[in-house]
Amino acid sequence: MSIWDTVVRQLINGLILGSFYSLVALGYSMVYGIIKLLNFAHGDIYMSGAFVGFFVFGMISVALGGGWLSIVAAMLSAMLFCGCLAWLAQKLAYRPLLNKAAPRLSLLITAIGVSLITYNSVMVITKGQFKFMTTALSPTAGLTFGAVNVSWIQVVLVLTAASLMALLSWFIGSTMWGKAMRAISLDKDTCRLMGINVNMIIGLTFFLGGSLAAVAGTMACVYYGQIHFFMGYMMGIKAFTAAVIGGIGSLPGAMLGGLLLGLLEAAGTQVSFIGSEWKDVFSFGLLIVMLIFKPTGLLGATEIERM
Repeated sequence: MSIWDTVVRQLINGLILGSFYSLVALGYSMVYGIIKLLNFAHGDIYMSGAFVGFFVFGMISVALGGGWLSIVAAMLSAMLFCGCLAWLAQKLAYRPLLNKAAPRLSLLITAIGVSLITYNSVMVITKGQFKFMTTALSPTAGLTFGAVNVSWIQVVLVLTAASLMALLSWFIGSTMWGKAMRAISLDKDTCRLMGINVNMIIGLTFFLGGSLAAVAGTMACVYYGQIHFFMGYMMGIKAFTAAVIGGIGSLPGAMLGGLLLGLLEAAGTQVSFIGSEWKDVFSFGLLIVMLIFKPTGLLGATEIERM
């Protein structure tokens, strides 16, 4: 394989991996932007979405076949389930603390508790076993660039992620709910005085973030063909890293950070002294460098806290 073919292959791998990171990182940034919470349970929402998509696909593929129709139905079911799961977590675990103006450390510890509950619940339900998904889609059918084959699965996954990110950007920037989210991120108390239902908007934010994580989980299930109950841990950490690189709280930053991290990981595996086994070290090394030289991230804004 020529250098050009290697570059194209790693570019495709980086875009797919970056799409997963971006979709999950958006949930981190949305929640942090509106209530300043690092929701470390978000990676487990991603994992739950993968399992819901897997089980729904298994049930309906008998009637609809193992093609795109079953995959779309599984993805929509996972989005609804994980959106409701994220909404329920904020209502039962986070909202009582927010209403009492609890310290951020209390919220952070609660998020870790929600993560452990979700993680262990899925482990018990699945008995800790790997699950394997087989679709009727051809893994080789698609486009060819030299010696590199780009499957239709890869094309659809990237286009789906890009479309959802564009739709979210439109929603945040052009709808009343999106404007309410941006207003609450600036001043919740003033928004309450203006008649905005703050709790409802916060719940909507969690729902949207959970739905996007479910899309990433279902996409990973289709692309890799296997899932496991601890898959959310590393994805959650990597997506958080992407959000910090892009600028935590910035939606364009989360998208950029996710794509950049995916591309850098894919490129790093081709460096002779790094290799694929060092890609996590490469990613977190980048995070440390970013925090040292630009702690607000690429697109993050400096916040000034008045005493």
